[in-house]
Amino acid sequence: MVLLYNNMNSIMEKKEMRIMLSELIGAFRGEGVDFAYIITQLLAMLVIIFLVLPFHEWAHAFTAMKLGDNSVKYRGRLTLNPLAHIDVMGSLFLILIGFGWAKPVPIDPRNFKNEKVGMAVTAVMGPVANLVASLAGAFIFYGLQAFIPGVYYSQFGSYVYMFLQFYIQINVYLAVFNLIPIPPLDGSKVLFLFLPDNAVSFFYRYERYIMLLVFILIWGGILSVPLAYISSYIMGGINFVGRLPFLWAF
Repeated sequence: MVLLYNNMNSIMEKKEMRIMLSELIGAFRGEGVDFAYIITQLLAMLVIIFLVLPFHEWAHAFTAMKLGDNSVKYRGRLTLNPLAHIDVMGSLFLILIGFGWAKPVPIDPRNFKNEKVGMAVTAVMGPVANLVASLAGAFIFYGLQAFIPGVYYSQFGSYVYMFLQFYIQINVYLAVFNLIPIPPLDGSKVLFLFLPDNAVSFFYRYERYIMLLVFILIWGGILSVPLAYISSYIMGGINFVGRLPFLWAF
């Protein structure tokens, strides 16, 4: 399996940071396009949009309710139904450029015993949900390898390989992206634990402009490098844990 993994890892290293938009532009220009790669990536994106993003938002809502904010239940957000969570523009961004969002869960921090702590814990559980989803993908990946030796040798198996790798990677990227300590991302709620109220008010007042700046920095590659490095490190941990139950097969 080493040769196969080396070859596949080489492919993934070359393609993992490419976005679907660049592939589609290449297709319009008549350049060589790997349609199997696009379809596999699209399927992984759709699974995340319809299953994982709702799980991410449900994790916010469930945590908020457990901490005392029952308003999320009455707003219809304590559900895994994708229709309650999907944001069309955020989904398109995820498909085309590799990062996106769902509808934020409205939370009333006044219902928490400690507003800042409650918001921080509630916010962190969204990225945690993405990491749980990526770990589930790693279990499936190594489980298939353990119980069906040589599963990734066939052409169809190589697509399954790519699908699971995309699925794991995108979830990790989303978790890391959401933990950036800039509003309105989840990580900002952790940052606000350590900031005075006037500074928090400043961030909230200009969060649209700050987020636009973040998008520009990511698009320009300034933030994408450190985000990719952190994601790669976390992905190594996810793969390590995902492989543990199946060590007997390797």
